[in-house]
Amino acid sequence: MRILVVEDEPQILKYLKRELERAGFVVDAEANGRKGLYLAKTNDYDAAVLDMRLPEMTGIEICQGMRKKGKTLPVLMLTVVSDTDTKVQAFDAGADDYLTKPFERDELLARIRALLRRPQQIVGDKICVGALLLDVAARTAYYNGQPIELTRKEFALLEYFMRNAGTMLTRTMILEHVWDMRMDPFTNTVDVHVRSLRSKLRQYTPEELVETVRGEGYIFRRPRERIREEDAEKGQESTK
Repeated sequence: MRILVVEDEPQILKYLKRELERAGFVVDAEANGRKGLYLAKTNDYDAAVLDMRLPEMTGIEICQGMRKKGKTLPVLMLTVVSDTDTKVQAFDAGADDYLTKPFERDELLARIRALLRRPQQIVGDKICVGALLLDVAARTAYYNGQPIELTRKEFALLEYFMRNAGTMLTRTMILEHVWDMRMDPFTNTVDVHVRSLRSKLRQYTPEELVETVRGEGYIFRRPRERIREEDAEKGQESTK
């Protein structure tokens, strides 16, 4: 795994590079914000660790520049402040996680490993799996640019499936993530909502996207058809 680290404090930069390399990562280290953005745009990284305050360009601006370029790699933002406004700025810019200085090595590595486990089809507030596009912020779903009418619970169910595409999800796992703790674990509500979701998806594709694993749960299969760029843009424009 190759990681980009942009940090202007020499000792912290040296520490990050050393510890990440000890953990088995390949690390490109840079102290200048503008140069860091250039590296992010011109190279393929699996993750980036960005300091908020940098010479010439902030970590926020680097993250925004990466996302505009279409870079989907997960971003961990570092900063000395932990107020809510700063966190909101980081997440709105496209950051995936946030770590306040000073931090422990083990927590840093744990957060990076967690980010690397996330599916790469997630870009900010949008999740794209094949021809399916989900705008989480706008609560809208599209198949090749065509809007899909979903109830609030169907949308939450589809979001959970898409975030875990290819992974077998038990009914208990689905209940825990889509419903609250008061839900009866022996209820058939998961199966009812899955049937309803399947029925709506079949209006757009003959593929069976939600596969039943008998006695276990469900697997969301990636649609074979890829979303076309013009359809993705059309769907995004309609949410504005």
